[in-house]
Amino acid sequence: MDFKNSDITNNSSPKAYSEKRMWQLAVEITNVGVWEFNALSNKVYFSEASKRIIGFEDDPTFGDEINDWNNRVHPEDKAKYFQDYQDHINGLTPMYVNEHRIKCKDGSYKWILDKGKIVEEDKNGNPIRFIGTHVDISKHVENQIKLTDTLNIITKQNNQLKNFAHIVTHNLKQHAANYESLLIFHAEATTNHEKEEIVDYLKTLSTSLTKTIGNLTEIVSVQNNRTAKLEKLYLAKEVDHILNVLNLVITENKAKVKNRIHSNLYIYYNPSYIESIIQNLLTNAIKYKHPDRDPEIIVESYINGKTIQIKITDNGIGIDLEKFGDSIFGLYKTFHKNDDAEGVGLYLIKNQIETYGGKIEVHSKVNIGTSFIITIPNEKKLVPNEVLYS
Repeated sequence: MDFKNSDITNNSSPKAYSEKRMWQLAVEITNVGVWEFNALSNKVYFSEASKRIIGFEDDPTFGDEINDWNNRVHPEDKAKYFQDYQDHINGLTPMYVNEHRIKCKDGSYKWILDKGKIVEEDKNGNPIRFIGTHVDISKHVENQIKLTDTLNIITKQNNQLKNFAHIVTHNLKQHAANYESLLIFHAEATTNHEKEEIVDYLKTLSTSLTKTIGNLTEIVSVQNNRTAKLEKLYLAKEVDHILNVLNLVITENKAKVKNRIHSNLYIYYNPSYIESIIQNLLTNAIKYKHPDRDPEIIVESYINGKTIQIKITDNGIGIDLEKFGDSIFGLYKTFHKNDDAEGVGLYLIKNQIETYGGKIEVHSKVNIGTSFIITIPNEKKLVPNEVLYS
């Protein structure tokens, strides 16, 4: 309520005036804004505190237009803002209550807790006078956002902990049990030949255990190494380097790999991660080739506004996404019967990409082929430098 336009007049009784003045002071002390809408005159009044919240305390004209406040409500909040008000008018709620963002005079936004109530009706029961309050809850909302972000981080870390618990209880426990059994067999062996066979089994088991621990170490590294050095990397050159490393595998499998990335396209990224990501995807494309045709793989890139995409497409055996789509990037999830399939590679790739705010998606048809699309943010706030054509 704008107290300059209130019904406090010189004809008011001293007691009434005193009570209203005390109410006015109480409102000012608590910094709660007050508004009043008169439907008969189609006028809205705002107290100095309401104006002060959004920086219009020195503007005596603010409120002259019926929509001075309404027009400053954030576009994403307007629908609910008007709906909550309408619900109170229609008798669906005993009080109008809404939280919305309001644009201040300086262009910034503040969060407002807006409450109101019908205080007068005409003889037909139509509302003609409303009174309400404005409270700046920006700090409260900011704290809630921080709390939500913290809870999301904790939830994510808890899920990661569950994954590690699974590794320890399943894989490492199984290795330990195998070691124990083989040592018992070794102690019970009666010939040197039997003992040598068991030692060979122990060596094989040791290699497997080392690999499991190495995978676990790499996963830990991905999760913790979020401050790794970023370097300017020309993607086409990086892909060519990886193709040279995989030359023997490519030749043995009669694979054809086309690098269609623009030679001048560069990003700032962790070089170990980009090598791991692309090499893993290329290796998988060859590993899971179709038995009736030679592998054909295409690596290409796209710039889409604030993101850059790397797409790797093959003509392999494909993945049944209806069956495995929800778990394709899960730890130790495998979808084919290859003896060397471990279910770690795609999990690592996903974590390496998400470390820098990116994402990966997959499109695949069984016996047709698979496409992996990596999306990397192209924003300065996410990486030290821009991702551009030079």
